[in-house]
Amino acid sequence: MRTFTDFDELIAAAGQELGTSDWLRIEQDRVNQFADATGDHQWIHVDVERAASGPFGGTIAHGYLTLSLIPMLGAQVFTLDTPGAKLNYGVNKVRFPAPLRVGSRVRDTVSVKEVTDLPSGKQLTLGHVIEIENGDKPACVAETVVLLLL
Repeated sequence: MRTFTDFDELIAAAGQELGTSDWLRIEQDRVNQFADATGDHQWIHVDVERAASGPFGGTIAHGYLTLSLIPMLGAQVFTLDTPGAKLNYGVNKVRFPAPLRVGSRVRDTVSVKEVTDLPSGKQLTLGHVIEIENGDKPACVAETVVLLLL
């Protein structure tokens, strides 16, 4: 676990990989709860019987569910104890290269892409690769943007 307590530490980490989270198993219950929360009940996510004979051989997690795991998994890799508020500002270049089958395990490898100056503080761009255990391609690749206010 890496802890950043000031902006200079973050600036020095630009271009570095910070580490990798623990593995997390994706269970059908999590997928069902996400479907309920978002209203996306497409059968490839929630109908276990139908999905078994579908294109992925079983149910798959929603892409946005996979993306939503970034804060939880990333918190296992680093923390920001910098002064001031921290705000999620956005997400860049999100892709879902491979379907994430229910029952699979994933983990997040986090890197600091860029730290830029703002009048009110810093903008931190982080790279995330959500790897599927024994998979050829990741489930998700994304850049998140965080505003670190003074």
